[in-house]
Amino acid sequence: MKPDDFQFLATLVKERSGLVLTQDKAYLLESRLMPVARKRGMKGLEELVASLRSRMDNALANEITEAMTTNESFFFRDIKPFDIFRDTILPNLLKTRAQKKSFRIWCAAASSGQEPYSIAMVLKEAAAQLAGWRYEIIGTDISNEMLNKAKAGLYSQFEVQRGLPVQHLVKYFKKRDDLWQIDSALRGMVQYKEFNLLEDMKALGTFDVVFCRNVLIYFDQQTKGEVLGKMSQQMTDDSVLFLGGAETVLGISDAFKPVQGLRGVYARTTGVASLGEGGATPAAAPAGAANTGPTGFQKPKHMQEGRAPLGAGTPPPRPAVGRPATPGATGGTTRPLPPKPGVKKP
Repeated sequence: MKPDDFQFLATLVKERSGLVLTQDKAYLLESRLMPVARKRGMKGLEELVASLRSRMDNALANEITEAMTTNESFFFRDIKPFDIFRDTILPNLLKTRAQKKSFRIWCAAASSGQEPYSIAMVLKEAAAQLAGWRYEIIGTDISNEMLNKAKAGLYSQFEVQRGLPVQHLVKYFKKRDDLWQIDSALRGMVQYKEFNLLEDMKALGTFDVVFCRNVLIYFDQQTKGEVLGKMSQQMTDDSVLFLGGAETVLGISDAFKPVQGLRGVYARTTGVASLGEGGATPAAAPAGAANTGPTGFQKPKHMQEGRAPLGAGTPPPRPAVGRPATPGATGGTTRPLPPKPGVKKP
């Protein structure tokens, strides 16, 4: 591929999706766009680029963008974020939203639906606690093809084997010929919308929890900061943001700060969780506050008061028989070492 043609396509994709393509990704661009060119009856990418240069075809530009966006996803990906959501974030929502009994969750770049459906399964497992509550899960993606797949909820044997617990497969899926289809009740728990993260987010409304995992890694620094800035404006004061394990806000955006003790989870810098900092007098701590971190979330179990610290219950090491106890050793006494043979004492 000619360098000029590569640069034209890379610029097109970045402007439409934020995805940054460097020259070392030329092979990826060719492998993904050749099917698009053939579908249009073109011989190769040179003809594809020439067609776009002569007349910007939005439909073709959208096909190119969709073909280049990464759609890697699987159920309960990296598991830890879903454990944190179930064990810490959801109980906090039940407490802080007890009056209005509602909350909203956004899965940005939801791809083929595995992430929002994983969240739906977590909520379904907590059905007894959520009786009488209203909640929404919104899944957005730039690709219509992926959104249609997500809405259908049909997955191959390979896809359901990636991260999905067997008991959840049996409980929430039904066999459809060679595929597995997620239960209609869970499909009804998620609303899917076509959306580009580079666009204005106001129409989406506000959210209490946002999952934007493994997306920012494909953007340049400026785009990351812009997306995070806009996203923070669509989040409630005490909301949380989940990012991927290789992603961070540090050095990119001051709209969020890490939540202590919860890796990959971020709170709004100007949110309610920030009250009491910077010299302001915090409100009186409620009962059990000793087990609550500075952001208002429950501390990890091993950090809570009343729980034995790691290693507790193991007896301290005893001094070796025949040797003097070292100074300050537990259970021993501090004694001077005897002089070495042949050395006179002063």
